[in-house]
Amino acid sequence: MLQSHFVQSHICKAMGGVWSLVIGPTLWRNVSAKYQDNLEFVKSYKPQNNQVKHLRILLHGPVGAGKSSFINSVDSILKDRPAGRVMTDAISGSNFTKKYRTFKFSRGRESTYSLVFNDIMGFEKGSDCGVPVEDVKLALRGHVEEGYKFNPERGLMEGDIGYNSHPTVEDKVHVLVCVVPVSSVSVLSDEIVMKMREVRLAASELDIPQLAILTKVDEACPKAARDSRNIYKSRYLKEQVDKFHMRLGLPLNCIFLVKNYNEETELNEGMSAAIVCALRQMVLFGEDFLNNLET
Repeated sequence: MLQSHFVQSHICKAMGGVWSLVIGPTLWRNVSAKYQDNLEFVKSYKPQNNQVKHLRILLHGPVGAGKSSFINSVDSILKDRPAGRVMTDAISGSNFTKKYRTFKFSRGRESTYSLVFNDIMGFEKGSDCGVPVEDVKLALRGHVEEGYKFNPERGLMEGDIGYNSHPTVEDKVHVLVCVVPVSSVSVLSDEIVMKMREVRLAASELDIPQLAILTKVDEACPKAARDSRNIYKSRYLKEQVDKFHMRLGLPLNCIFLVKNYNEETELNEGMSAAIVCALRQMVLFGEDFLNNLET
């Protein structure tokens, strides 16, 4: 007979019919304990660098990863109700985001929170599909203007409409975040990984801090789908974090798991806590980057 102090094992299904154990209730990362503190930190944040009014966070990753859904989720949490201002598409399987767009978050009629997200066209296999890697590199340096429509067959060049020749510190990216569905970690093509690695190296040369968000945890693990507080109890999800760490080279403490708001009509504290935990780390890293610019 098992002793009472032994944890119960549960089954968690991965893609392709592979099964993995989830050991609970031990948490390998606690995101709920400081949820309210983290949320207040994000809401009250203001950059100390007087050259910028908003911390700029660029999301990139393969098509259909959930970049736009993550922005909607952040908007929902800050508004304390479900929001859907960024259009998403769960049917086509191709890029739905075509333009370079900046999303601010309203905190009232005349003010906004001090962080913005840039959504960008997703990576796809093939040299003439998805966002060109060089365009993402230009975005890092602030050379891509608001509303520029990406052309998978031809990258943006100096002199083109949509090219910002004189970017300010405010125009440049302060934090780079890679977004990937957790169930895709093991099946990402080498080509997509190479594109993400190339962007990561370009950001490293600019000293831009980098994090990653692994999305759609509910589709990968039924236990996490039943209760979002189980996200960081899942052995399978932890294995995917470890694999992604090895494939892209990001430190483990820079990789976060989230379930975006999609079908919910009310907010869920467990879901929100995981999102806000990742968001706080983005703000902290970005603030360090901005402060280093002044030294």
